[in-house]
Amino acid sequence: MKLLSLLLLLLALVFQKSQQDGATHGAGTNCEAAAFVTATDVGVGAKKIAGAKMYFDGSAKMLHKKWTYWNGPRLSASLPIKWPLVRDPDGSGVALSSKDPDPNASQGLYGSADLVTKDKFRDFRAHVEFFVRKRGGNSGVYLQNRYEIQILDGDSTTHGMAAIINEQAAPYFLYTGPGKWNAYDINFRAARFKGGKLVEQPRVTVYLNGTKIHQDEEIRQVWGGPNSGIDGGNDGGKGITDKPGGLKLQSEGHEVLYRNIWIKKQNLKFPDTDF
Repeated sequence: MKLLSLLLLLLALVFQKSQQDGATHGAGTNCEAAAFVTATDVGVGAKKIAGAKMYFDGSAKMLHKKWTYWNGPRLSASLPIKWPLVRDPDGSGVALSSKDPDPNASQGLYGSADLVTKDKFRDFRAHVEFFVRKRGGNSGVYLQNRYEIQILDGDSTTHGMAAIINEQAAPYFLYTGPGKWNAYDINFRAARFKGGKLVEQPRVTVYLNGTKIHQDEEIRQVWGGPNSGIDGGNDGGKGITDKPGGLKLQSEGHEVLYRNIWIKKQNLKFPDTDF
């Protein structure tokens, strides 16, 4: 019994030390990014954190006030926003459908009817909930209107569900599948420049349904060409600029629903997005 008590005491001391180290890390570096995450901070139903602003609460008023079509080279939709507001499949509230009626969007031409926040961001934390209606459903969440966190049912590759597009695949089993709500919680740090030259690549940490799937990953470039987002056509996507951008939702002819979108602007002084 004495040996067991000693082991339990040692475990408690180790845990306490790890918590203290984590607190020190948060206080000395990116406090906002390194704060401890609780079950209510991430995942489906996560409440807006202190300092964050709601960007979609189910109302048409907020949709038209805070979002617009991305004015990219392939834009063919016209204001007012045509993305349908539909009944939340959970039975209460309203969700936003990415199935814009624009003919080009219906054919899957991304960039023809994508929605982007009017506010633009450098560093930020975001929460986005999504619901894929049918198998093969496709959309995407774009950070700074550049870097896509993919939504693609049935694909577990670097081009698939929850991937940092074309760079980092995600554990597909954490996705709940069509007909259920899922959630991304994202902490993003923009690229850094000195004298107009890129000195630090953008970085991101992502949770899928409350589990961390990408930890402080460096993003190498913008993928998809000029129709995908800012800098997509600049040096093959490698010519990242210092221009801030909004959070973008992609319309590709599929019915992917969105709800409970909130964003907090940040200023992450150090290259660390973990939280």
